[in-house]
This record gives sequence, structure tokens and C-alpha cells, in this order.
Amino acid sequence: MDTLTESAAATASTPAAASPAAALRKLYFLRFAFAAAWAALLLTTAGTLTTLTAVLLVAYPLFDVGCAVADLRSARPDGRPVRGLYVNAALSTLTAAGLAVAATSGIPAVLRVWGAWAITAGLVQLAVGVARRGLGGQWAMVASGGISTLAGASFVAQAGGADASLSALAGYAFLGGVFFLVSALRLGRTGGGAKG
Repeated sequence: MDTLTESAAATASTPAAASPAAALRKLYFLRFAFAAAWAALLLTTAGTLTTLTAVLLVAYPLFDVGCAVADLRSARPDGRPVRGLYVNAALSTLTAAGLAVAATSGIPAVLRVWGAWAITAGLVQLAVGVARRGLGGQWAMVASGGISTLAGASFVAQAGGADASLSALAGYAFLGGVFFLVSALRLGRTGGGAKG
């Protein structure tokens, strides 16, 4: 599920953070829309590894990098860096490169790279969410991180089977998008100023 940002809790805990909260809300809606469209496109080509499929696979983590960069710009009003976003951007960049190479080797290789990304990004997301649980509003991050870690392990396991397919990646991406939608709606409801 690619890493939800740490900045939602940071902006929610500061009264002057209305602008960063609004930026996060827009970013979360964008991430949901992208994940939904991406999943639909991937489902149309999930049975075979075509050039279009390879482009879609590489585009997903690159979009994640772009979102992390956009999020860093509004992450903290005091200008301190958000380590989880840097880790996420680095993991996603490496994943994009890995997927470009794996796409030349077949679906099992793609599933292994994607699975490794889902596991590592999920663990980062889970750790951040647990560490920040006292700030409120972290249940979606914790759930998404845990699901991502488990899904990544299932992708790696599926890579060794005879029925290796990319269709599960579409469901994974869509579910990750739903978590961003929930966060966006929550930010809109609380106005970025309440815990929960």
C-alpha cells in the first residue's frame, strides 16, 4: 500500500496547519484516483507481461516518489524533515528500477520485486503508525502497513507457483487507494485540527 504519510498527524496536531492539511487532503484524493485508474488498467493486461504492463508497473512506484516529494513540501510547518517520507521515496525509486529489470524476466520476477517493496514499505508504514499512535488518526496507517506486509509476502509466495499473475497487484493498489480516500475524507471532516 505504499507508505501513508507521517505528516497527517503532524499537521493535525498544530492549529496553524490548515494549509498543509488541505494540501494533504488533495494529495490523498489524487492518490486514490491514481490507484483506482492504475488498477483498472493493470487488470486489462494482467495475464501477460506486455510493454504497456511494464510501463504501468514502473509508473506506480514513480508516482509514489512524486507524491512523497509533494508531501515533503507540506509535511511539517517547522521545516524538520520527515524520515519516513525519505525512506519511502528511496524504496520506491529502487523498486521502479527493479521492476524495469524484472519486467524483462517475466511475471514471477515482477511479483518478487513488488512483494519485496510491499513488505519493506509496509514495515516502515507500520512502524511509523505504531510510533505515532498517541497522536491519533493512525489506525489507517497501521492497518495499511500490516496489510501491505502480508500482501507482499503473498506476492513472493505466488511468484513460485504455476499460476503467477499480476491481477493481485491491482487489488493491492486499489485497497491502498481506499486507505488514502479514507484519510482524505477524515482530514476533511476534522479540518486537520482534531485527533482521531
